[in-house]
Amino acid sequence: MVIDAHIHVQPWRQLRPAALDRIASGRRDLDLIRRLFDDPPAFLRFLDEQGIDRAVLVNYVSPDVIGFTDEVNEWIGNYCRRHADRLIAVGGVHPRLTPDPAGALQHIVEKDGIRALKLHPPHQHFFPNGYRDGGSLPGLADLYERAQTLRIPIIVHTGTSIFPDARNTYGDPMPLDDVAVDFPQLTIIMAHGGRPLWMETCFFLLRRHPNVYMDISGIPPKALLQYFPRIEQVAHKTLFGTDWPSPGVESPGGNVQAFRALALRAEAMEAILGGTAGRIFAKR
Repeated sequence: MVIDAHIHVQPWRQLRPAALDRIASGRRDLDLIRRLFDDPPAFLRFLDEQGIDRAVLVNYVSPDVIGFTDEVNEWIGNYCRRHADRLIAVGGVHPRLTPDPAGALQHIVEKDGIRALKLHPPHQHFFPNGYRDGGSLPGLADLYERAQTLRIPIIVHTGTSIFPDARNTYGDPMPLDDVAVDFPQLTIIMAHGGRPLWMETCFFLLRRHPNVYMDISGIPPKALLQYFPRIEQVAHKTLFGTDWPSPGVESPGGNVQAFRALALRAEAMEAILGGTAGRIFAKR
């Protein structure tokens, strides 16, 4: 089984013009992308063509950088509702702009069928351990506690972002060390493995914390072993993902083929392509 654990199917009409321009730059398949984003059965056929069995559809709230509002949760919930066997709805809560982040998470899980939460520090402008400084994000700890209780994995963007108004100082994954210590039953997935600056930090956190994982989306497969030369040691904590249709990712299937061409042991390849994600999302 191949699971794309990080693919973006989003309400493209909400995108801010600057963000849409960045995504559209150099792409020749925008019409296809828009059709797929409006038609779940067509997207499932697209996954079949790409050799992908299941997909984790990553959404988050970032009105001032990307354009997505809280409405993204209802949108992705409806998109996945009849296809929960293959599509996993990931929603968002904005830790700075939401008065009650924990309550908001409870609401989107119960109402919209959200099965994982995406936080994007460079686009939401906060540090993941911001609850420890005495008051700047008082609801963040409650959000983590509620996710831990609900058994909702949290996908956290790590690494840089090239979108306008992104703040890359928030992309360092090390603050997640505090989160993993304070919430040991919370499943934390470091999106993008900290690329291109913090891969060693991600590798350290993977080995230190039982509840910390990473996805390798947004990393060109041909560069993966340069970024993570010992990835086989953490294959059981690594999820394959493409980040399609983000800039530089031409097709999910192309990334699958390029990954299969890597010199990895069969058991490591199987774990990364689907085994790890299958365990994490099996009961959600």
